[in-house]
Amino acid sequence: MEITVMSAQGLKKTSSGPFSHRLRPFITITAYPPNPHNSNEKCQMYRTRVDDQGGVNPTWGDKFHVPLDTAFFQNRYSCIYVHLYTKRLITGQVQLGWCQVPVTDIGFLPEGSVKYLSYRILARDGTRTPGVVNLAIRLTSFQQVAVLPDSRASDECKTVIGIPVTMFSHTSICQ
Repeated sequence: MEITVMSAQGLKKTSSGPFSHRLRPFITITAYPPNPHNSNEKCQMYRTRVDDQGGVNPTWGDKFHVPLDTAFFQNRYSCIYVHLYTKRLITGQVQLGWCQVPVTDIGFLPEGSVKYLSYRILARDGTRTPGVVNLAIRLTSFQQVAVLPDSRASDECKTVIGIPVTMFSHTSICQ
């Protein structure tokens, strides 16, 4: 899947006053549950560049190729976590908010088509903020793959749409 972090609007500064910090926002993306076929890493995190100019309305346009398999799309609790931070010179990164993209919002798109999604950013405690993050999602490198049924699941195994070709070259899907 290709995720493009396009922009955010209406972000709120974390403090005000004579010593207020300017916003230098960036976003991290994490898929949950992590890809079980990548045994080297439990959870891959992707990070945009810091937008030094955008302030409360940053833009990125950063694209990330997130390897996901059909197990991700079949689990109704799967989601993409989006965390918004600001980079401070002395204290490092400070979380401004977060949101999650449920798998049900993504669905199975036809290969190459793009789905534009916008989500309200939640504060660290889960309350709503005026900020919104804008994403574009596109499924890539997927093709229709016919799975031959085995004796244990002859009625359950059918044609599966959306399996990355490289991920299941030696693995049985019907188990």
